[in-house]
Amino acid sequence: MTTAPERTADLYPTRGTTEVLIERQDPVLWSDPGRKGPMGETHLSAFERDGFLILDELLAPDEIPALQSELERLTTDPEIKADPRSIVEPKSQEIRTVFEVHKISEIFARIASDPRVVGRARQILGSDVYIHQSRINVKPGYGASGFYWHSDFETWHAEDGLARMRTVSLSIALTENFAFNGSLMLMPGSHKTYLGCEGATPKDNYKRSLQMQDAGIPSDEALERLSSEFGIAQWTGDPGSAVWFDCNTMHGSGDNITPYPRSNVFFVFNSVENTAVEPFAAPVRRPEYIGARDFTPVR
Repeated sequence: MTTAPERTADLYPTRGTTEVLIERQDPVLWSDPGRKGPMGETHLSAFERDGFLILDELLAPDEIPALQSELERLTTDPEIKADPRSIVEPKSQEIRTVFEVHKISEIFARIASDPRVVGRARQILGSDVYIHQSRINVKPGYGASGFYWHSDFETWHAEDGLARMRTVSLSIALTENFAFNGSLMLMPGSHKTYLGCEGATPKDNYKRSLQMQDAGIPSDEALERLSSEFGIAQWTGDPGSAVWFDCNTMHGSGDNITPYPRSNVFFVFNSVENTAVEPFAAPVRRPEYIGARDFTPVR
């Protein structure tokens, strides 16, 4: 395990007395478009332009049953539910999120290190990568709550200490993601505009924010401006489909009030050249199972 470097310059102020909208200071692709890997130039260019890339089939259909069985195990095991890495719905007390799934589950660990996965992360970030965060997100239906509009980077910068926008996320569908069961919405092109949010970060904010966000969310005025400029797209797909998205892409998802469950596994890859320092706008770090301090490259 390596240790975090000292605090560095803050290019992306947030959690102050006013909201901030500024131009992104970092590249989207940290390597040449022709860098060897699973993605061709068409996909890389689309990712750079939109801030996300949808793949209709990242995993083959015959790989899905084992992942769905593992999902069932993780969400029904009483010991997993009692683990601090599990977050439950405030009303139903059903599991909403399980963090560090690449450490809890050998099956999901193999997916994280699969060349189809880590190879794309290396292409985008231009270096070796480590897992900053992994989790399963579960929306079992009948009122499972959504995730309000946000930029992941704003939170990871403010509360985890990621200095630069050199982080990419992958969400893989484990169940059908319909337009009506709380699937992911994204604003194409929003990744090139940084939004620093207004308001201080409460101590141990993560304990509340993982159930219901308060700090780190955009104002209505900012959302209206961004959506008017960039529009809103939606990711839907079969199990095994996936979306890669830049750390600064504005995104969110609605509640799932249907009977159809929506569950995805989520991996966040960060460059080993962008390891976390002290939080930029929070009194304490979030726990390591949410924001990793082990920067060992994925192999």
